[in-house]
Parts: sequence; structure tokens; C-alpha cells
Amino acid sequence: MPGSLVGDTLVAPERSPMPASARRLTVLLREETTGGVLLLVAAALALVLANSPAGEGYQALSGIRLGPEALHLDLTLAQWAADGLLAVFFFVVGVELKHEFVAGSLRRPREAAVPMIAAVGGMAVPAVLYALVVLVAGDLSALPGWAIPTATDIAFALGVLAIFGRGLPAALRTFLLTLAVVDDLLAIVIIAVFYTAAVNLLALAGALVAVAAFALVVRSRHPWWFVLVPLAIVAWVLMHESGVHATIAGVLLGFTVPAVIRHGEREPRTTRYEHRVRPWSIGLALPIFAFFSAGVSVSDGGGAAEVLLQPVVLAVVLGLVVGKVLGVLGATALLTRTTRLRLPDGIGLRDLLPIGLLAGIGFTVSLLITELSFPDLTHTDGAKLGVLLGTLLSAVLAAIMLRWDARRARSQDMNEDGVPDLPHPRIGDDA
Repeated sequence: MPGSLVGDTLVAPERSPMPASARRLTVLLREETTGGVLLLVAAALALVLANSPAGEGYQALSGIRLGPEALHLDLTLAQWAADGLLAVFFFVVGVELKHEFVAGSLRRPREAAVPMIAAVGGMAVPAVLYALVVLVAGDLSALPGWAIPTATDIAFALGVLAIFGRGLPAALRTFLLTLAVVDDLLAIVIIAVFYTAAVNLLALAGALVAVAAFALVVRSRHPWWFVLVPLAIVAWVLMHESGVHATIAGVLLGFTVPAVIRHGEREPRTTRYEHRVRPWSIGLALPIFAFFSAGVSVSDGGGAAEVLLQPVVLAVVLGLVVGKVLGVLGATALLTRTTRLRLPDGIGLRDLLPIGLLAGIGFTVSLLITELSFPDLTHTDGAKLGVLLGTLLSAVLAAIMLRWDARRARSQDMNEDGVPDLPHPRIGDDA
């Protein structure tokens, strides 16, 4: 969402301009490639530490407890990363969803129908494939992880597309963004419905009241940050106490931000808030979460072979790499062959092979669902390793297929709607 940081909310006063170095860092942290690089570095560092002589220190660091016990917030650092910092990421997701539904790619259902159905197929097939693998292997205790390969990491996937998709139609980015946004929305629903054991209705009601108060303030003429931040914290604490995963509070708060221009402002507040909070999400929340979540130890016990041979590893990898491609391509082919709906100008079914692979980059949300799926470390470590392997394999294959697709000649009617495609911008044109 383009736009400059203006207004009186969550931005520095004009009389105290941001230093040039801070502006450059902020711009860098909004780049689509930056998020993927930071996630990779954090995950790689975690894997190295967990399987090195410093492994015990890494585990001890993850297990350090902080927070007031009276409020049930005496959480480990790893839990603070998953429940607390990741709420910042989900706030950005909520803001993006709100903007897309009101003013973006999801505001016209007919145009968004194909990537939306592709997203549903890209979630259903991996879940079914995962379940089939663990059932055939006889590991029924792994079934709770069926949702692990259904997620798509927006930042990572868009970063790979930005680097390797140069020369392809820019509409592919919109297609992937729409698919990933719907994917995230459905993942949020899955977490709320299937990974919430018991609900404290009183705490949940309190959280919703705090969200409503946040909504009133954020829509007012003067939505001061020193009012919004305490309300957001209260909403998060009460959501955590309710038993519903605390990151849901971030999504709900993001949904309340206005996506239309209000009070004579120059741009929607969704644009300003997304620009302001995204650097914290990409530069702090996601890397720290990856650091504490990706540290799978394969050096103890039976070693790497024992972990790799778990059915859950194969199930997650196949779900991400194969299931996503089959789901996205299959749903799109079925929809465009049996209805009047078509892909956007300039895009053909062949372009969705790399898009399906990009959708298999699960990482952030997949790791979160892994944390919620299993009570034992055996399945958790196996599933995390599957997420890391599946994400890496999907990213490498997507990069290869994007370059292959970009080099091939394109017809005048790629979407096969009987009308020659209009001229369209290509990825990398701005550069």
C-alpha cells in the first residue's frame, strides 16, 4: 500500500523529523525482499545454535520466564515471541486485510474470485495430503497437525517473486497477494476454531470491549498513540487470558483501522499504520519468532535420521511442495474451464505453477500452527523440520520456475478469454 507517513497518529511530529539513517532503515524494512532474508538468517542461526555445543544455552535462553504470574503472563521467551511479538505481525495482516477488502484487490468479488478459490484449493489439498500420509504411516497422533501445510508466508513469498519474477506480468503479484491474504484470513479462522481448547467467556468479552474501544479511538479525529497502545495491550492480555490465541487480538485490532479517508486526511489510516508498524514486524517480531521457533535439534538421541524419518516430516513437506501446487493449479483450472471466470489479462495457467510453489512457502504461520498442534516435542520438532525443508524446497523450485516462465514466449491471449490481452506492466519495471 503506497503512501507517506503523515498525520497525527503513530508518526513523529513534523518539528522532529526522522533522521536520514532511520528513514533509510525504515524504507529497507518495508522492502519485500528484506523480510525473507531476515527470516532465513534468523532460522539458520537458530538451527546452527540448536545443533552446536551452544545448544543447551539456546534451549535455556528459550525457556527463560518473564512476566507477572498473577496475570498468567509468566511466559518463556519463546512463548512471548509466539504469543506477543507475533501479534504485531498479525496486526499488520489485519490492517492489510481491511485495506484489501475495502479499497484493494478483494473489493470486487468477481475479480478476486479466481485467486480466492485458488487459495481455498491451496489450503484444502495440502491438508488432505497431510492426513493421507500420516494415516497410511499409521501415526494417528500426528493428525492434529493437518493445518500446518495450509499456510502461506506473505512476506517471504512476495520477496522471492520480487527477486526472481522480473519480466513477468505485474498482475501475478496481485494474484499472489490476494491468494496469500485469503490464505492468512482462513489460517486465522483455523487457529481460532480448531486450536482453542477452552474459552474464558468473561475474558473474551473483555477483550472484545477493548477492541471496540480501540475502534472508537482509531476512527476519531485524534487517535493518539498513548491511548491506542494501552488499549491494544489490554485487548491482547484479555485475549490471552480467554484461551483464544492472543495473536487473534492483533488481527481484530487491525480490522478496526479505517481503510477510507477520514477527517480530511490525505490517505487512509490503513496505509499509514501499515507503513508505520510493518518495519517493526519485519525487522523485529518475525525474526525473533523465527529464532525461537526454528531451533530444531537433530543432534540428540537418534540424530537427524530419527527426526527425518517421522511421517509428520514427509506429510508437511509433501503438503507444502506438492499439495499447494495441486490445489492452486487444480482449483484455478477447474474454475476457468467450467465457469465464465478467467485469469487477469497477461496471466496463463502456466504462470500458476511458480505461484503454487510460492504458496508453499509456509514458514511463519506454519511454525505457529506447529506450536499449537502437538503437546510433545517429538512431533513438534519433526513438523518444524518439515516446515523448514518444505519452505526451502518450495522457494528454490519457485525461483527456478519463475525464471523459466519469464524466458518463455507469451501469447496475445494468455488468459484464453477470446480477447487479446491489454498492455500490462511487468515485475521489475519500476526498477
